[in-house]
Amino acid sequence: MVEQFYRKLMRISGRMTEHTASDDNECSPRLPMQSTIDLHTHTNESDGTLSPTELVDEASRIGLRALAITDHDTLAGYDAAVPHARSSGLELVCGVELSIKHHGHSLHLLAYFLQIPANDDFRQWLLALQTGRRKRNEALVQKLCSQGMPMTLDEVAAHGHKLIARPHFAAVMIEKGYVASRQEAFDKYLDESGSCYIQREEPEFEDAIDQIQNSGGTAVLPHPSRIRLNGKPLERMVAEMRDSGLKGIEVYHSDHSPVQTQFYKDLAGEFGLAATGGSDFHGETKPGVALGTGIGGNLKLSYSILEELRRISNAKLENN
Repeated sequence: MVEQFYRKLMRISGRMTEHTASDDNECSPRLPMQSTIDLHTHTNESDGTLSPTELVDEASRIGLRALAITDHDTLAGYDAAVPHARSSGLELVCGVELSIKHHGHSLHLLAYFLQIPANDDFRQWLLALQTGRRKRNEALVQKLCSQGMPMTLDEVAAHGHKLIARPHFAAVMIEKGYVASRQEAFDKYLDESGSCYIQREEPEFEDAIDQIQNSGGTAVLPHPSRIRLNGKPLERMVAEMRDSGLKGIEVYHSDHSPVQTQFYKDLAGEFGLAATGGSDFHGETKPGVALGTGIGGNLKLSYSILEELRRISNAKLENN
């Protein structure tokens, strides 16, 4: 079992280094990173490929000081990682990535629980979201079959763990020769503009904010570059979200160019929001994205980012 884990880890690490700078670069994933963090990662409890304990081991190996596990619609990865992180001396942050609706558009929202883990009420709410995901998955199988791409839900589940997501459908589509790549699967069939896209039942932004805040959590808007808005329209959206309870923007993300990063940093400053960051690490699902360092070493996130998020979160609790 241990041998199998290290073989998998070396495969992922090898792919990571193809996208990082040379060994003398301080962002190389093989060098200690001291007080660096990663606040956006996924395990095989959602659409990542490393188990929670394997992710903790990798975070410790590269020298991260703090790690947030932010699986989609589930806290199972965080829960499983807690004992191992404690024994490894790694600071583990409780988080989750939610799919929500904002004015009819599907977006993601990160929730962090920085004082204590999410409570039972929030966990029950997550279970309801998972029911909606299962219904979407059943409908998506039927839609793909109707378009000449037969598969079963069991075949898709074999690529997942407990929670089935669209990357698992993409894996089956590649396996069966329907598409050549994950990107093609999403562009043609699985993304919002794809011919097989199935809309999930998703909570409205305001409802998600209420659930997060009532459970002592802090809401952050992730990867804003994926929102199909720029300039003033995006500013208006962020202002509206801030007024409804948003506390941070994921300024630093593997997808962001330096120009985008500066724009989102200015946006966070303008609206008094925390500037957070994370790699959005998924393991073999996204082999070009390295834990802690992103794509080509474009990330190196200071522990001060987590401290600032905690400061804003604490101020919110004091004002309630």
